[in-house]
Amino acid sequence: MKPTKIIAMLGAGALALGVAACGSSDNNSTADTGATSGSSAPSVSATLNGAGSTFAAPIYQQVGSALKSNGLTVNYQGVGSGDGVAQLQSGTADFAGSDPALTPEDKQKMKVAPVQVPIALGAITMSYNLPGQKAGIKLDGATIGDIYLGKVKKWDDPAIAKLNSGLSLPSTDITVVHRSDSSGTTKGFTQFVANYSPAWKSGPGVNKDIKWPTGTGAKGNDGVAAAVKQTDGAIGYVEQAYALQNKFTFADVQNKGGTFVAPTLESTSAAADGIDIPADLGISTIDSPNPKAYPIVSQTFLDFPTDPCKAGSKQDAATGLVAFATYLLGTDGQGTIKQLSYAPLPAALITKGTAALKAVTCNGKAIGS
Repeated sequence: MKPTKIIAMLGAGALALGVAACGSSDNNSTADTGATSGSSAPSVSATLNGAGSTFAAPIYQQVGSALKSNGLTVNYQGVGSGDGVAQLQSGTADFAGSDPALTPEDKQKMKVAPVQVPIALGAITMSYNLPGQKAGIKLDGATIGDIYLGKVKKWDDPAIAKLNSGLSLPSTDITVVHRSDSSGTTKGFTQFVANYSPAWKSGPGVNKDIKWPTGTGAKGNDGVAAAVKQTDGAIGYVEQAYALQNKFTFADVQNKGGTFVAPTLESTSAAADGIDIPADLGISTIDSPNPKAYPIVSQTFLDFPTDPCKAGSKQDAATGLVAFATYLLGTDGQGTIKQLSYAPLPAALITKGTAALKAVTCNGKAIGS
């Protein structure tokens, strides 16, 4: 639902936000997410240009659309996490959407030290197109690795059959689909596979873009989803919102505790329970030790300079960035995230993310001073 327009009060370096209605009380429950009670739609006249994660694109597009009537225009291009970070480094984007945390090398290339704020969690599903076969095929990390290495070529391969006792699997050829662009989804997926496949760890490895040993490449989560949808026997790693939109079937994947878990909002949120939160908030939720967690879960970050004005942005854009990030971490923003089939953040991350935003300045001065 469209947020009610309010006036955002800026003072003493902090962004004070009023109350606005948005969504249902179930989706906006602060008990579930730890989001700040009294979330609101900011009234800020600014245009923000962002680029990056296709994983997070539906979030930025939906929230941007909701805030447009309040004067905040958000232009976001889903070009992949790697390209988004590169645009932030070159100064051609006000913010980047990135699924993996920024590396030390990423930070060194920034004109101004960045802030990275987690905004949501999302399951990376192993979606497949196997006519006549309902959801519920079970896969583990080692078998997924062998599929993507080209060692397991058919759906009735003994490695898959062993995990699916009593299930009649067809002899259909497996068509592997992977990302062709520099992708945070790829980095999360390859990290999970490398944890269970020594051949993968010492071969293709872990990164946002790698040399694939087999398969068909497609750009973005939407591109992989389209390729899976068009090809009988295909399998691809697809963010859950895209998988649900395309009505895909997807596998239950074995987690670190040995349990096969389906990707749900509950099992996705569980991946962030009890994880370490570093000082720069650069968390990783891949292969969580939580026995209730789905194991291939990615976080996604909103990245921008700690002093946007020194990086080339105008005062209104700097104010808009803080307002945008604050809204995303608030009750309404986290409610929208849940409605889009992403998992909202736990309370600890909301608190630390909100604190990080208070340090953002414009030419050294607190936002709003």
